Amino acid sequence: APNKKWLTDITEFQIPAGKVYLSPVIDCFDGLVVSWSIGTHPDAELVNTMLDAAVETVADSVDRPVVHSDRGAHYRWPGWLSRMGDAKLIRSMSRKGCSPDNAACEGFFGRLKTELFYPRNWQATTIEQFIEVVGSYIRWYNDKRIKISLGALSPSEYRERLGIGT
Repeated sequence: APNKKWLTDITEFQIPAGKVYLSPVIDCFDGLVVSWSIGTHPDAELVNTMLDAAVETVADSVDRPVVHSDRGAHYRWPGWLSRMGDAKLIRSMSRKGCSPDNAACEGFFGRLKTELFYPRNWQATTIEQFIEVVGSYIRWYNDKRIKISLGALSPSEYRERLGIGT
């Protein structure tokens, strides 16, 4: 079922205009990107904004997912911990040096970079434009990009087929 286990992490993009960081929440049920934030610093604001948006998606339900992350400092900050507690989410962290614990999130980053980032020349792209392009990709990923494991449906289509919406 959806909203049982969420994964999160941060990935970095280096474009000529500067560094950009993406922090998504991925639902292990079907790979749906529940929420995301994008910014120029891998800081508390980036992860807190992403978590707040994810919490909004389950605010009116009894679902309280396990939120799994690596051991990064941003997932141990007081602001993150208080948000997790206030939302009654369950915290889970990877074992030290064990990135396979977060494989679905790493897999999403790999697909994003292979399909969007690496094939393009970002020379004339501003940070603001890049952020918009990544956001568009994520919306496409959720709504249009099919997954064989979901019967050749996108995560959103799969949820619609099951009658559970996003």
